[in-house]
Amino acid sequence: MQNLLKYKELIIQLVKRDIKLKYRRSFLGYLWSILNPLLMMLVMTIVFSRLFRFDIPNYAVYLLTGQTMFNFMTESTTMAIGSIMASAPLIKKTYVPKYIFPVSKVTSSLVNLLFSLVALLLVMIITGVKFTWWVFMFPFIIIQIYIFCLGLGLFLAQAVVFFRDIQYIYGVLTTVWMYLTPVFYPASILPDNFRNLVLFGNPMYYYISQFRDVMLYGQISDYRIVLGGIGFACCFLLLGVWTFKKTQDKFILYI
Repeated sequence: MQNLLKYKELIIQLVKRDIKLKYRRSFLGYLWSILNPLLMMLVMTIVFSRLFRFDIPNYAVYLLTGQTMFNFMTESTTMAIGSIMASAPLIKKTYVPKYIFPVSKVTSSLVNLLFSLVALLLVMIITGVKFTWWVFMFPFIIIQIYIFCLGLGLFLAQAVVFFRDIQYIYGVLTTVWMYLTPVFYPASILPDNFRNLVLFGNPMYYYISQFRDVMLYGQISDYRIVLGGIGFACCFLLLGVWTFKKTQDKFILYI
């Protein structure tokens, strides 16, 4: 932690660079972070609520809460996975703690998530969602998913140094992962003998469920869902830190 604080200015600069690069030469700029989830929500709401007729009250907010969480996970870990390889020239020239790069990628994605929350807030107001005090629990859920993505990002960042194909396989896996997560459909449509495996073995189910409960339903999730989210976050962080520390000294031989 002390070493992380020592390089906090570098992390801040890397985060600023990522955000500026993302919106450079963009006509809409930062506004696109708000419009993009709104447009995607509009399209998917029409498709799934009209064509597939999922009978979910306030489907727009149901969809956007799941989409916001899952998009953050996908974006942050996808950015982290190539962070070491992309920073190879700097790593070869000077000493910089290598974990700085995946940390900065996940953190810059967190900033994009905060922009997306503005879009969610607008939709909640327009659709008449009743706000309760539980909505102020959302930072607790954001912290959980941030830690989870940080751990997964560290693990993937070190793994792809040795096995380059992981970055391509991961793109396919996240697509499958999305369809196995109740982002745009209700969990009740899953077969009974398949539901528990898909839901309770799926980290994103815990974060999306908690987020929906406080933002849409005005309640705190069942303690098992909360503990499950915390448990997955801690386990993946430990896995990511352990594998990264174990392999980082070998990066220079492969990048």
